[in-house]
Amino acid sequence: MARINFFTEDTTYALKQKTIIKKWIEATIVAESYQLQELNFILCSDEYLLRINQDFLQHDDYTDVITFDNSEELKMIVGDIFISIDRIKENAKNFGSTTMHELCRVIIHGTLHLLGYKDKGKQAKTLMTSKEDFYLEKLELKH
Repeated sequence: MARINFFTEDTTYALKQKTIIKKWIEATIVAESYQLQELNFILCSDEYLLRINQDFLQHDDYTDVITFDNSEELKMIVGDIFISIDRIKENAKNFGSTTMHELCRVIIHGTLHLLGYKDKGKQAKTLMTSKEDFYLEKLELKH
């Protein structure tokens, strides 16, 4: 059975409107002609994500999101997406956005990586951003 899970590590952040967000992610996956098996979002601190970045990617810098694709079949989504709530809050402030909007952008960014989109290079980054914007417009959160 397809599942989307949200976990927290080293943060007290509580995600609101989980059901709406899960349905939105599922609709995005279906729209891109993929199937969902299991997708885990781990909301964490800067320090927690920095350790993952160092241990698994040999990068020694802070980041907002790291996506691990664990699928063994084409067009099947199985993955873990780690998101730094500290980075999200700071980026939201820097971009004049809300924490929730920035978090949803990063949630869909990580999901798009699992759907085959890249963000290295100008052309790939432009396509990724346009896809993020496209799917963000489809998200209808309650105010």
